Amino acid sequence: MLSRLMSSSIRSLDRECNCTVRLLDDSEYTCTIQRDAKGQYLFDLICHHLNLLEKDYFGIRYVDPDKQRHWLEFTKSIAKQMKSQPPFTMCLRVKFYPPDPAALKEEITRYLVFLQVKRDLYHGRLLCKTSDAALLAAYILQAEIGDYDPGKHPEGYSSKFQFFPKHSEKLERRIAEIHKTELIGQTPETSELNFLQKAQMLETYGVDPHPCKDVSGNPAFLAFTPFGFTVLQGNRRVHFLKWDEVTKLKFEAKTFHIYANQKEDRKIILTYFAPTPEACKHLWKCGVENQAFYKLEKSSQVRTVSSSNLFFKGSRFRYSGKVAKEVMEQSAKIKRDPPEIHRCDLNCILQSDRCALLCLNHGEVSDPDQDQGELFLYCVFAGLESLRDSAHSTPVRSVSHGDSFMPSRGQMVDGSEASTSAVISDEVYSPSDSMLPTPVAEHGVEMPLARHLNGSTCSIDEEKESEAGARKEGQVAEFGPGRRHLRMVRSRPSPSSDLEELNKFILSVLRLFLVTIGLLFALLLLLIMLTESDLDIAFLRDIRKTPEFQQFHFEYFCPLRRWFSCKLRWMGGFLISK
Repeated sequence: MLSRLMSSSIRSLDRECNCTVRLLDDSEYTCTIQRDAKGQYLFDLICHHLNLLEKDYFGIRYVDPDKQRHWLEFTKSIAKQMKSQPPFTMCLRVKFYPPDPAALKEEITRYLVFLQVKRDLYHGRLLCKTSDAALLAAYILQAEIGDYDPGKHPEGYSSKFQFFPKHSEKLERRIAEIHKTELIGQTPETSELNFLQKAQMLETYGVDPHPCKDVSGNPAFLAFTPFGFTVLQGNRRVHFLKWDEVTKLKFEAKTFHIYANQKEDRKIILTYFAPTPEACKHLWKCGVENQAFYKLEKSSQVRTVSSSNLFFKGSRFRYSGKVAKEVMEQSAKIKRDPPEIHRCDLNCILQSDRCALLCLNHGEVSDPDQDQGELFLYCVFAGLESLRDSAHSTPVRSVSHGDSFMPSRGQMVDGSEASTSAVISDEVYSPSDSMLPTPVAEHGVEMPLARHLNGSTCSIDEEKESEAGARKEGQVAEFGPGRRHLRMVRSRPSPSSDLEELNKFILSVLRLFLVTIGLLFALLLLLIMLTESDLDIAFLRDIRKTPEFQQFHFEYFCPLRRWFSCKLRWMGGFLISK
C-alpha cells in the first residue's frame, strides 16, 4: 500500500512543472503548471497577473536548446512544444505591434508596448536618424525621471543612462538639451505616448529581423511589420510589400518564397535562404500569422495554409487568434477603471539588459530578441563603416565589455553567435534614401541559387521557363521609394542544385501520374456500379443498350462476378468448417 501511494505521488509530481516568464519590465513571473497544460492557460495567468485585457497584441517567446526562437502556440501543450526539460523559461513580448498605439484603449497596454519599443531601440532593432534618436531618448528620460531639476541632475546626467547599444557624447548633449527645454511638464503617460507616435513613423517600427541570404549570397533581414512585408539589406530597405499585395508564403527546407501582385498585374516572386530549416519554418509561421492578423477582416476568414504545393509534403499551420479589426472592436467595449501601473526604474532595466548581454556573450540565451537585434545592427553598420573617417570620428561611450570593434565591410556573423555592438553615429541614417552598398558575405555558408529573380516582374510563362531551367540575364528590378533600378544577373546553378531540382520534378510527375491513375480507376468502378445497378435513368439506359456495353457485360463482367461469388462461398464454407 505504501509503495502504491509513493508511486502515485511521484506520478503527480511528474505531471507538474515549474515555469518562469520574464516580463517586459524584466521582472519574473513564476508558476507551476500541469504538463498537459496548453499555452493559452499560461498566457491567461500572465495577463491576469498584469491586469491586462488588450492581450491579443502579445505573445510568449522561448528559445530551444539549438538557439532557435519560437512563439508559444496557445492551442498546443506547453511541454510538447518545449524541447528542453523543466523548469521552462520564456519571455512575454509584443507579437503584433499596434499600427496606431494612440488607438489603444488602456494605458497599461500602451505602457507595455512602450517597454517593448524601448527594448527594440536599446537592442538595435529600431533604427533611426540621429535627430530622431535624440528625441526618442529624451522622451524616455522624461517618462522615467520627470522634469529637469538642476539640483538632482548635474552636468552630464544623461550619460548615466544607456538608450542605445552605443552613442556619442554629442548625442548625449543633444538628449539632455531636448529634455531640459522641450519636454518640461510632460507626464509619464504623455511622454510614453509621444515616444510611440514618433516610433511608429519609422520604417523599422515593429521589425523583428530574421537573418537570411538572397540569391546572390548577400546577407539580408526579412521582417513583418503592421503595414506589410519588408526586406532590409545593409542600411536600406530594398523591398516593401503591403499585406494586400502578398498572395502566398511558402517554404521548402531552407528556401523561403514570397509571392506578390503589385500594380498593373505585376507578379513578383522573392526567394531567400534561412540559416536552418527550423529558422525557415519559424519565419514562415511568423509571416502567416502577421498576414492573417493585419490583413483579414474577421477571424472566421482564417484558413489552414500549407508550406508547399499539392505534390510536395509540407507543414500545415493555422493562425488561431483574433485579427486586428476584431481586437480594436473588442477594446472599444472595455469599461472599467484604469488599472494601477507600477512603472519600473530605468536603471534597473539597463542593469538587467547588461546582465543579459553578458549571458549572451558567454553562450547563454537569456533574451530571445537580443541576439537578433545586435546581429541586425552589426550588418547595418558594416555598410556605414565605409563612410567613416577615423581622423574625424566622435568619441564613443559604451556599456559593452571589451574594446569597441567595427567589422570590415563584407563580413558576416552567424545568428547563433554574439556579435559586437555597433555605434549609433552622428551621420544621418535612413534605410529608404541611403545609397550605400549592401555588404557581401565572404565567409558565410554557401546557399543554393534560387530559381527566381528577386524583385523582378515575371509573368506565368516566364515562371514556367524559369522552372524549366531557362537562364535570362539583364532583368531589371524596380523597387524602393526612390524607384531605383538595379540590374541583377542570375548566376549559373551548381550541378548539385540541378540534380536536386530534377529529382523534385521527377517525384512530382510520378505523384501526379499515380493520383491520375487512382482517380481514373475510381471513376471506372463507379461507372460500372451505376450501369449494373437497377437505376432507371435515361443516361444509364442508353449506355446499357450499346453493343460495347453488352459485350463487356457478357464476356467480362459476368464471368468475373461468378468467380468472385465462387471464391466468397468457398471462403465462407472454409470458415464454417473451422
